[in-house]
Amino acid sequence: MIKDHSKRYHELIGLMEKLGTEIPESMKAFNGLHKSSIKDGVLDSRTKELIALGIAITVRCDGCIAFHVHDALQAGATSEEILETIGVAILMRGGPALVYGCEALEALNQFSVLQHG
Repeated sequence: MIKDHSKRYHELIGLMEKLGTEIPESMKAFNGLHKSSIKDGVLDSRTKELIALGIAITVRCDGCIAFHVHDALQAGATSEEILETIGVAILMRGGPALVYGCEALEALNQFSVLQHG
């Protein structure tokens, strides 16, 4: 079954907004951590998003894969960079990462179509 990663991305944004009304301090803290961790520094945000994607694949987080493929593309990552990131994640986690690497490939294909379509 192919997942709709764009749909999942947007569903999660809505759910996170709702969660923000329920636990505003926690969500504000998380959002601050995210923003400060991903902003350009010695590593640019593109590289940081690729690292986050590799981790998302190895920990098998569907929503994280959707977010970090989307955000890596938004930060200027190329399809080739995302594919190499998938390869490194497979190296580090083996078979389960292969399956979730396929999920990331599908997310890349879906978001690429949306960007260029």
